[in-house]
Amino acid sequence: MVVNIELTLTSIIQGVALSFLIENTHSLLSIHQLAAWLYAVTGLCIIFIFWSRSILHTLTLIRWPLEFGHNFLYIASTLFECLLFTCLANPLAWFEMSVLYGVVVWILFAYDMRMTRPREADLPSEASLRLSQMVKRDSKLNVGLLIPALVAFNVICVLCVRRWPDLFLARPGHFWLVAGQLLGLLVYLFYVTRFASRLAPLIATRQREQRALAMSNESEE
Repeated sequence: MVVNIELTLTSIIQGVALSFLIENTHSLLSIHQLAAWLYAVTGLCIIFIFWSRSILHTLTLIRWPLEFGHNFLYIASTLFECLLFTCLANPLAWFEMSVLYGVVVWILFAYDMRMTRPREADLPSEASLRLSQMVKRDSKLNVGLLIPALVAFNVICVLCVRRWPDLFLARPGHFWLVAGQLLGLLVYLFYVTRFASRLAPLIATRQREQRALAMSNESEE
């Protein structure tokens, strides 16, 4: 039941984010600038990352009881995600909102780290323990390195735009900034997909082990 709730929530909030991206991308159709479209593609990449990470969290960490704090942070992250997508035509605002969005996602990862410990119901399963170890290492890597690096990059972009507006606003210098941001997000998305492929066999094994354990307990009763 909790997994279904999480999957429904993820689908709804990312559907809302996608609608904001579509609406604001529509206004760029008459702008014949490559940089403007790079912002839209970067926004789409952000949705891919948020959705895929949410699915991984649901399949690996979510159990009963329902974590209200976790879901509240999901909704808060989507708020900043949608606000970010309203800044497609404003480079300075885009990078400023990218910083805020990154900080909220950072807080979400830090909050979810306490969920990486194996639940008592999962302890009999060897796959659950291995899965928990992999997810815990991934969470530490995100909290300690990956998310801070993305936030730091966006902070540098904000400082560059503010310090040299003639280069990054009057001239299309911000093209290189958003191109660098997109490249970083694509590398991170590749990391997420590879991580998911490594988790998939363990998730399937855990399911089989838990079903076997449940059937064994029922037969004993």
